[in-house]
Amino acid sequence: MMTRRQALKTTALASAVCATATIVRTINAQSPTGPTPAAGATGPFTLPALPYVFDALEPHIDALTMQIHHDKHHAAYVANLNKAVADFPELREKPVEELVRNLNAVPEKIRAAVRNQGGGHWNHSLFWQMMKKEGGGQPAGEMLKGVEKRFGTFGAFKDEFTKAALGQFGSGWAWLVLDANKQLSIEPAPNQDSPTSQNKQPLLGIDVWEHAYYLKYQNRRPDYVAAFFQVIDWDFVSERYKQALS
Repeated sequence: MMTRRQALKTTALASAVCATATIVRTINAQSPTGPTPAAGATGPFTLPALPYVFDALEPHIDALTMQIHHDKHHAAYVANLNKAVADFPELREKPVEELVRNLNAVPEKIRAAVRNQGGGHWNHSLFWQMMKKEGGGQPAGEMLKGVEKRFGTFGAFKDEFTKAALGQFGSGWAWLVLDANKQLSIEPAPNQDSPTSQNKQPLLGIDVWEHAYYLKYQNRRPDYVAAFFQVIDWDFVSERYKQALS
């Protein structure tokens, strides 16, 4: 026979499950067929729309994580960057990539804010495009040749990229970049630092801040990194590689 305490626990658990299901249904209902809309902006920088619906990357990356990551975290970087440059009209007219690339040209008063908030905006603007529904696999053409030339095999590249993502202590990213000498390399980066600031072209990056995966994977970062390889848009990465080489 169920005790009163057991009955209360069962009722609470059922309520939590129902609440989570309602949230997910609401998210899906908000954007069932097309890309999610960009949020409104009060400055020169705006939140780009996701190129797919929130649940497009499931089961690898869940809808609720995508909704919070894009609509809350990325939106906050945009809002804070707008605040940082509010008193600097000359900076308000520059694209975020240029600000991040030339941090030394940013007034010292706001340089840290632009590095963090501008870096967060730029990194995430790339990150959303690096993934797609039914992605994964491996690159083809010149991208694959470049990977094999630098790392030996695609499998070796995947192992090294995974190692960089897992080895990044705390919050940050792991990046596949092309340097000024047109050489591929894999580099971790703390916080929202961007390879762009080091005169390197970011081709592929994985966000390993906990908010990118904790709802689904909790502390299992290796599972999240493995799942990320199932959604990579190698067409987008390959096009960036082609443009960087030229």
